[in-house]
Amino acid sequence: MLVKFNKPYNVLSQFSDNTKKSADRGNLSDFISIPNIYPVGRLDKDSEGLILLTDDGKLQYKLSNPKNRVRKTYYVQVEGEPKQSDLDLLSAGLKLRDGITRPAKATIIEPPLLWDRVPPIRVRKTVPDSWLEIIISEGKNRQVRRMTAAIGYPTLRLIRIKIGDYDLKNLMPGDFENIS
Repeated sequence: MLVKFNKPYNVLSQFSDNTKKSADRGNLSDFISIPNIYPVGRLDKDSEGLILLTDDGKLQYKLSNPKNRVRKTYYVQVEGEPKQSDLDLLSAGLKLRDGITRPAKATIIEPPLLWDRVPPIRVRKTVPDSWLEIIISEGKNRQVRRMTAAIGYPTLRLIRIKIGDYDLKNLMPGDFENIS
């Protein structure tokens, strides 16, 4: 079984939350009640978008193991207006505290048509923002956020729209679809 889920903001990518902060945020069990499925990878609670869930260990390994270089595509709203030379740094691979990233594909895009985020992002009237599409083939902890910060453009909003051949399409936040 394979399930696509559009993870809302402030929801953990796990089925339980035993921390003291659990009342402040949700988890997968608030949206999905299918037994014996597990997330393929994760998204931070402050990131949104596509999570795949499966009961197939081999498929989970295939999609999540960095050796398999499965591409993940993100829409990233950043503070500031990056130039092509900034994006070239992402394409070359960046040195982060846990090593050098694999080369990413990064392009400036028009603001995508998306759902409103609750709560909305912080807006600063004196600082413009931009949207990027970033494609990576690994998944270090908070990697995309750390990459944009490393080139001087902090992430304001991060939405994963695609994992390998699977994409979010018209799935709204909190909705899931069984695709197998």
